[in-house]
Amino acid sequence: MDEKIRSDFPVLNREGKPIIYLDSACQTLRPNQVIDKINEYYKEYPACGGRSLHKLGKMVDEKVIESRKRMQKFIGAKKSEEVIFTKNTTEGINIILNSLSLKSGDAVITTDKEHNSVLLPVQFLAKRKGIEHKITKSNDDGTFNLDKFQELLTPEVKLVSVVHTSNIDGFTNPAKEIVKAAHDNGSLVLLDGAQSVPHKEVDVKKLDVDFLAFSGHKMCGPSGTGILYGKYDLLKNMEPIFVGGETVSNSTYTTSEMENPPERFEPGLQNYAGMVGLAEAARYLQKIGMDKIQRHDVELNKYLTENARDLGLQILGPSDPGLRSGVFSFNIKGLDPHEIAIMLDHTNNIAVRSGMHCVHSWFNENEIKGSVRASMYFYNTKEEIETFISTLKEIIKLR
Repeated sequence: MDEKIRSDFPVLNREGKPIIYLDSACQTLRPNQVIDKINEYYKEYPACGGRSLHKLGKMVDEKVIESRKRMQKFIGAKKSEEVIFTKNTTEGINIILNSLSLKSGDAVITTDKEHNSVLLPVQFLAKRKGIEHKITKSNDDGTFNLDKFQELLTPEVKLVSVVHTSNIDGFTNPAKEIVKAAHDNGSLVLLDGAQSVPHKEVDVKKLDVDFLAFSGHKMCGPSGTGILYGKYDLLKNMEPIFVGGETVSNSTYTTSEMENPPERFEPGLQNYAGMVGLAEAARYLQKIGMDKIQRHDVELNKYLTENARDLGLQILGPSDPGLRSGVFSFNIKGLDPHEIAIMLDHTNNIAVRSGMHCVHSWFNENEIKGSVRASMYFYNTKEEIETFISTLKEIIKLR
């Protein structure tokens, strides 16, 4: 990737030993353009939106509208009212699962590779409301089994909630086929796009997905920001789980009139700096090109996989690196994943993630104690991958 792009990221250009950041599946780095946009709010229009009629307040309103429209275009939504600002993917998923009025006898399907952000809310619904939780199992290589999924589709299934791209191994589930099968069954679909939206084009109209949730911090945006997309007619008929200021147009001591989407799902004072910063991150990614970002991820993963072939690593997911996006999750026999991560960091400033990656259920089911996950993005280079591989070789020698 262009060195000019790397120069946009302050942490990659600070003095001292360079940092090799291979933890973007957890959180990406932020470019100057996003940092400047966040500061712009605090310096130029640090006021409330949706309330005040003075010039600063009006400026906030205008920036929020612009930001919402930018995010609408980023995911291909029909209208900006379908875009709800949240704190993160987790909040968006919780909003949908708890606002759909699921009841005893209803069923929800998830995959066996769901992040705790999906698994736990469904578990809570099963305990509190008596819904049935069905889990569709992946193939042995981590790929999606459409036949097994379709066998679970019964009239009781009201919602299918699936991860789009897995944060375990980087495999992207066939969302279009999943959506079609679910819709043929009369079921709605919620897509966890935390790992897919930052790395490839995700068009909600083309997928015909009902709901999509993703986070800003995984796409070069500010921490504590996210987007929940929902088809407008569905959102309009849902009751929010959080209510308060700005969610109602009027109220008395005994009654209230709810606002239309998206306002009814955005209670209280919002993270205006985060909103404009997230929109700037989307603009930044679109300027690079989502197709270009996706190709770069795969090219680096192929290069890493090919050059690490003789190291005896136990790689999670499909053997074809082209199916693992920018995720390279592995174990070294005889070494704890956390030990490997610490050695990489202390030896060559290489930042990776280790552990169960908030998917404890899958690791426990497969009796794996965790993994080391190197996750790449458009600002990573082949030279960094070469340093990563050579450092791994030195760690293996110490076994």
